[in-house]
Amino acid sequence: MAEALHPAEMARLHAAAFADTRPWSQAEFSALLASPLCFATGDTRCFALVRVIADEAELLTIATDPGAQRQGLARRIMQEWQSQACTRGAHMCFLEVAADNSAALALYLADGFAPCGRRAGYYARKNTANVDAIVMRKSLP
Repeated sequence: MAEALHPAEMARLHAAAFADTRPWSQAEFSALLASPLCFATGDTRCFALVRVIADEAELLTIATDPGAQRQGLARRIMQEWQSQACTRGAHMCFLEVAADNSAALALYLADGFAPCGRRAGYYARKNTANVDAIVMRKSLP
């Protein structure tokens, strides 16, 4: 992916991709990217933000521009971040996904992630009840 990632653009894309929740701010992205444990991959159409601690990676967020969805961008970014996580020493990876996000659930299941837990009412929604988070994991090669 050709374009560089900047916290302001990440915040813009995150807000577009997650219109029904509180989007992350430029300051939040800047703070995470300042950590040597975190990295991002992608571009202004789709990106992933990941943290690797010891031998575990956590997908903190992944966002795809609504106008660029269903084009395989997220699938490609999934492979990119997992490869980078392996390079950083990760052997297992985790993520959380809203139980009502069927597209993301399908992506993660197709990528080999399996549910391993649930956080009741974890995701706040603007105009509806909170939604459970499904915790998923996958072993890395």
